[in-house]
Amino acid sequence: MHSILVLNGPNLNLLGSREPGIYGANSLDEIRELCVERASKLGVGIEFRQTNHEGELLELIHGARGRYDGIVLNAAALTHTSVALLDALLAVEIPTIEVHLSNIHKREDYRAKSFVSPAASGVVFGFGATGYLLALEGLASILDAAGG
Repeated sequence: MHSILVLNGPNLNLLGSREPGIYGANSLDEIRELCVERASKLGVGIEFRQTNHEGELLELIHGARGRYDGIVLNAAALTHTSVALLDALLAVEIPTIEVHLSNIHKREDYRAKSFVSPAASGVVFGFGATGYLLALEGLASILDAAGG
């Protein structure tokens, strides 16, 4: 069974109440429940984590090597600012899907630049909470195709 680490960055703990017109009405707990259900249907195990601290997010990525087969990452605002996240993802060499709830290309110009994308196997954005499910499906497909 493949194992996937789903990581969530700063301020995503406020989902459901934080700008629902942009980020949707689902809380992070509701998104976690949707992911657990989808992972079960896909036959993959997941761990779902959130942190508001860049250093902790880096430690979680570092700790994923040898423990998880793939990562789904919503780095939130750190997507647009953190070279350290890019370096960590490149270092661990784990297939990663970048996910965003909103369409980052329909927002402020600075949100269109992602430091995560060069390390990602794929990017899903603009589908709200469904984006996490699409990311899980895509990653499971990548892992199955890679064998093992």
